[in-house]
Amino acid sequence: MHTKETKVFQAETKQVLDLMVHSVYTNKEIFLREIISNASDAIDKIRFKSLTDLELLEGDSDFQIFIEVDEGAKTLSITDNGIGMTYDDVVDNIGTIAKSGTKNFLAMLKEQESGSGEMDLIGQFGVGFYSSFMVAEKVELITKAPGEEHGVRWESAGDGSYTIENVEKEKRGTTITLTIREEFTDTDKPEENYLNRYTIQNLVRKYSDYIRYPIKMNFYQEITPKDDEGNPIEGASPEIEVNTRTMNSMVPLWARNKKDITSEEYFQFFKNQFHDWNEPAEIIHVKAEGIVEYTALLYIPSKAPYDFYSREYNKGIKLYSRHVFIMEDCKDLLPDHLKFVRGLVDSPDFSLNISREILQHGKQLKIIGKNLEKEIMKTLQNMLQDDRKKYEEFWEEFGKAIKGGIYMDYKNKEKLQDLLLFPSSRATEGMTTLAEYVSRMPDNQQEIYYVSGKDRASVERLPQMELLLEKGIEVLYFFDKIDEFVIDSVHEYTEKKFKSVSRGDLNLDEDTDETKEEEDTKEGKKDSEKLLEAIKENLQGKVTDVRLSNRLKSSAVCLVSSDSGISLTMEQILREANQPMGKATRILEINPTHEIYETLQKLYNTDASSSIFKDYCELLFEQASLIEGFDLENPVEFATRIANLMVAAQK
Repeated sequence: MHTKETKVFQAETKQVLDLMVHSVYTNKEIFLREIISNASDAIDKIRFKSLTDLELLEGDSDFQIFIEVDEGAKTLSITDNGIGMTYDDVVDNIGTIAKSGTKNFLAMLKEQESGSGEMDLIGQFGVGFYSSFMVAEKVELITKAPGEEHGVRWESAGDGSYTIENVEKEKRGTTITLTIREEFTDTDKPEENYLNRYTIQNLVRKYSDYIRYPIKMNFYQEITPKDDEGNPIEGASPEIEVNTRTMNSMVPLWARNKKDITSEEYFQFFKNQFHDWNEPAEIIHVKAEGIVEYTALLYIPSKAPYDFYSREYNKGIKLYSRHVFIMEDCKDLLPDHLKFVRGLVDSPDFSLNISREILQHGKQLKIIGKNLEKEIMKTLQNMLQDDRKKYEEFWEEFGKAIKGGIYMDYKNKEKLQDLLLFPSSRATEGMTTLAEYVSRMPDNQQEIYYVSGKDRASVERLPQMELLLEKGIEVLYFFDKIDEFVIDSVHEYTEKKFKSVSRGDLNLDEDTDETKEEEDTKEGKKDSEKLLEAIKENLQGKVTDVRLSNRLKSSAVCLVSSDSGISLTMEQILREANQPMGKATRILEINPTHEIYETLQKLYNTDASSSIFKDYCELLFEQASLIEGFDLENPVEFATRIANLMVAAQK
């Protein structure tokens, strides 16, 4: 048995406690929602574990959450008969919150402080218990786990330390008692008086109405004694009648007819269950009967969680059987590219005591998963067609997940390619689908052109874009690192192949009459071939070919890669990710109408082996490399060549 001892909170926990004690949160009433949600989770856990070990219930299976108000002691207590905690559990779970994303919580809190809008981040980061310090000057927790001989008492004033000891406790479960601060007991403001039973009742109905266990509280009423005829007895002292009320409806939202559910009720349920305070983009509420019977309530969020694209993101759909919770996060129900969907499925075909492994590979689950995937895809397609602005906002948040579905599994191509959105050269605002791009293609255009880069300004400055922009040919802009890999997987759309402006020949049938006159003669062509070969020899090991460009207008030079193998952009991305897969082929293209071409021709004709000709060749390659965003192999030599040319220009 542990005697009373004083411990110090973990450093980050102290920071959270300090924030709560001196809270910047305007919505302090959410403390009750968080404590009730924790109590509900504790009951869920004992209920789930009792499916395989009934003895854990210890004869106490009447699950409930009970709230008590003591105005004299200025305390508010919340009691549950859930799983409870051992001594070590309390130290690990209450003394430290290292696993709850505290750093992210503090970072986002700081970000919101500097901006505008109501602070409401608590439920998103697992720091709900500590929200009690927003309204309490002292918090006491007494808990007992099933099978334990003693209970545990924990107490803190939120000052950086806490006391903990073993105590006698008869029943399993947890009681949290808050000593309410003076400013939250003001009878002139009942909505901020957390010792007012009706205030507590309203908060329960507002935030916790769909908690599946009864939330009870005693209400007291003075009754004047009456005689047998029903008349008040003169001089008799009033009697106090105790009325225990269940304050929440406990009717699962998903079990009701969707015609009877308001948008506010859907939103409130979403906030309570999934701790997302942004209104969802779409809600899918379906009930199916037949081979497999189920009800599903799914939400497509409007904002991505802070950890959505991290490995720590916990995806999955909640599972219920006849309204009884059986699994928190079924990861196999929906494919990874739909991991942004939150929600639940309730089916009588799920067994309460079935193992997770069997359930996740069961026939019923696979059928339900396929059906829900179709519903989600149909919803996204309808959003794209009917509310483009909303879909583009959704795409900004979750588009990478859809792209990842194509890149990671080619079989998803047909399902997902029509959901893809890209910026394009056609407009400075908005995005385009592949279908819209193809519908605008002129009859003589056979390929879908795209270019990869950091942003619109950078790609539109690329030399490779000059001719396409001049001709008014639409180009898709790939600003996301995964875009080019995705399009490589799609390969073609409605029999139109994708073509990078930085790969191979653009096949634009450019009129060659504007090129240098000597190109019209056999002798001129021969001279040109000799020059290009000489440049190639000087750049041996750096380029695979040197050729005249049909895509450049004002720029002197550019680098392109061949149609096969990885592209220049892919090479850079893989290198940044420490996954080098070799180099892309480098083809140096020179603009035959640029003055530099004539200069090269003169230098070659004068002395093809001169150092200045070699320097020009190197400079052209280095210039093209810099334009593509590659680091130079030897910046010092590059600087020296530039300096030498500057000196030579003054002689």
